[in-house]
Order: sequence, then C-alpha cells, then structure tokens
Amino acid sequence: MKQKVIDTVLNLLEEICGDDVIRSDMDINLLEEDLIDSLDYTELLVGIEDALGVVMAPSELKREEMDTPNKIIEQVMKRI
Repeated sequence: MKQKVIDTVLNLLEEICGDDVIRSDMDINLLEEDLIDSLDYTELLVGIEDALGVVMAPSELKREEMDTPNKIIEQVMKRI
C-alpha cells in the first residue's frame, strides 16, 4: 500500500508542479521553491481523495506538515 501512496502522490505532484525534481529530491520544500501554491495544494488534496479515498481537510493540516513530498506521503499514510 505504501508504494501505491508514494506513486500516487508523486504522480499528482509532478502533474501539479510541472517539474519532475520532486522525484529526485523528495525533501524539496515545495513552498519555498514556488512549486506549489494554495490552489495547487487544494488540487493535490482532491487528487489524493479521488485516487486513494483519503480525506485530508486543509484546515486540519499545517503548511509545515505538507511542504515536501516525503511529508505529504507521511500524512497520507497516517490516514489510511
């Protein structure tokens, strides 16, 4: 299941960010590098819910909990 989460999150991020750097550096700060904004973030959460059935409300997450691909994967895994 973890590999499915990793693949799903990375595919969504690559599509949203338009950059495959997220695959080579899974600790890249998406916010500091201007790879994602608040609209993109919402699109990511909707994509995660659609693909994995994991509901993640933006109001229950802090930015610093979701600012790298690894942290996003960790948050999804906590909710499965």
